[in-house]
Amino acid sequence: MRKSEFESVIEDALEQLPNQFKRALNNVSIAVRWRPTGDELDRAEIGDHGDLFGLYVGVPLTHRGEGYNLVAPDTIYIYQRAHERHCRTKDQLVAQARKTLLHEIGHYLGIEEDRLHELGMG
Repeated sequence: MRKSEFESVIEDALEQLPNQFKRALNNVSIAVRWRPTGDELDRAEIGDHGDLFGLYVGVPLTHRGEGYNLVAPDTIYIYQRAHERHCRTKDQLVAQARKTLLHEIGHYLGIEEDRLHELGMG
């Protein structure tokens, strides 16, 4: 799949988010990359041979205080390669990309990993 096609999948997933999630997204960018850098794998505590579907880099909403302002946007990275490696069909890829996006938005909102798994977004 071309990068532009995968980006469209992510854009469609964003458009389909419930309004409460859309309204919560403020000062956060969403970037599609082919694969994570070594630093991103380290940040996610994934070895060089593991696959990372997405990564949130920033300060979750629940950890921001009164002095949190004038900062660069947080970033959600979505990695195309991992999705293509683990999904056999386009429908599977679209479903996984949506799940990944929701998972990373969950981190942005301050939801911990265990709770995301409980919610079926693990």
